[in-house]
Amino acid sequence: MATLPKTQTLALDFEQGWLTVWFNQPERRNPLTDEAVDDLATVIASIKDQRDIRGMTIRGKGGFFCAGGDLKGFNAMASGATDESMRMSRRIGHVLAELNALPQVTVAVIEGAAMAGGLGVACCCDVTVGMHDAKFGFSETRIGITPAQIARYVLQKCGYSTGRRLMLTAARFKGEEAGRLGVLDFVATDTTELEQIEKRVKQDVLECAPGAVAACKALIIGMPQTPDEDKVEFAATNFSDCLQGDEGKEGVASFVEKRKPTWHTEMES
Repeated sequence: MATLPKTQTLALDFEQGWLTVWFNQPERRNPLTDEAVDDLATVIASIKDQRDIRGMTIRGKGGFFCAGGDLKGFNAMASGATDESMRMSRRIGHVLAELNALPQVTVAVIEGAAMAGGLGVACCCDVTVGMHDAKFGFSETRIGITPAQIARYVLQKCGYSTGRRLMLTAARFKGEEAGRLGVLDFVATDTTELEQIEKRVKQDVLECAPGAVAACKALIIGMPQTPDEDKVEFAATNFSDCLQGDEGKEGVASFVEKRKPTWHTEMES
């Protein structure tokens, strides 16, 4: 049974092997306050080694994904010591890196709006699903700052040229365009379709071996950082470790024997 931490600004739901993490300050449009960042870090640290948690969805309560950084906090830091603004930026940077590398599949489900740092959180996820009328924006340069810690994940999600343009121009756009830009993988026309898309993604993941998913994530993230001369060996080790592990043996045997592997889970209606 999954073990979940206590959080102050996030609501956690666990069902059928899947964790849903809700930004839960709807009265403030779910900002990335220090407390929210700390809570997200706590969740990531708690679940990353729990293979019975097959995936994680991030959503926002109140029909609003995330408004981004806490501008009231930014305002206070603007006149304060440099050490404090550096601490805050490093903190969110480390949490985004942990989210990006989380061994489980991560899904961002976006309603209402995903702005600035909130959009950066979505770009760290493996799959992004959003409403056609949801609002998106990289507002940082409009208020005299930069998208700093989210920049590499924006470039990772929608490509160098597109990401560069979006961040430099503080672009604002809606869900339909977000799909064309690569910010969204799936665009829903209504909430029913939104839920159906997320369910299909979950079902796909629940048919995959959790250890293999974690290894695949490590392969994807590790390959660009591996020198070209070492890439073949890196991939061979990754493959061999999986094939000769319990999951590899079970998966190959189940295919040969024409049966479902032990980790295959069917979602309930």
